[in-house]
Amino acid sequence: MEEAIHSTPVEREEIAVLFIRTADDPMEFGPAFRRLEELVGTRGRKFYGAFYPREKEYRACVVAKDGDDATALGLEEGALPGGRYLRARLRGEPPALYERIAPTFDALVSRTSADETRPSLEFYRRHDEIELLLPVGDK
Repeated sequence: MEEAIHSTPVEREEIAVLFIRTADDPMEFGPAFRRLEELVGTRGRKFYGAFYPREKEYRACVVAKDGDDATALGLEEGALPGGRYLRARLRGEPPALYERIAPTFDALVSRTSADETRPSLEFYRRHDEIELLLPVGDK
């Protein structure tokens, strides 16, 4: 039984982040996020996952705050690009929630042409809610 995927086009601003780089291997994502949370804490923090298709790379990201010292934390600094995205929201309990990410991105890609120069994003709104953001060209 396939669930209906509802999506909405959105415009997003660039976001400064600190991140941990991993290979495109889902087995590495959880440990990267746990390490990131240990380093910066979770209170008042916004977390993103970013998949870079050309590089076959995944980044566990946290939005940078004033006073964050990436070097002292052992993290890299970067930015999640702004622009036009197709957004879908997933709700449910982990780990089943996480298992729905890839199929939902696949469904979004089947509907439109993704902009592979920018990463696909996962915004972890709450433990049981994720916004998936597929970069699309301006139309």
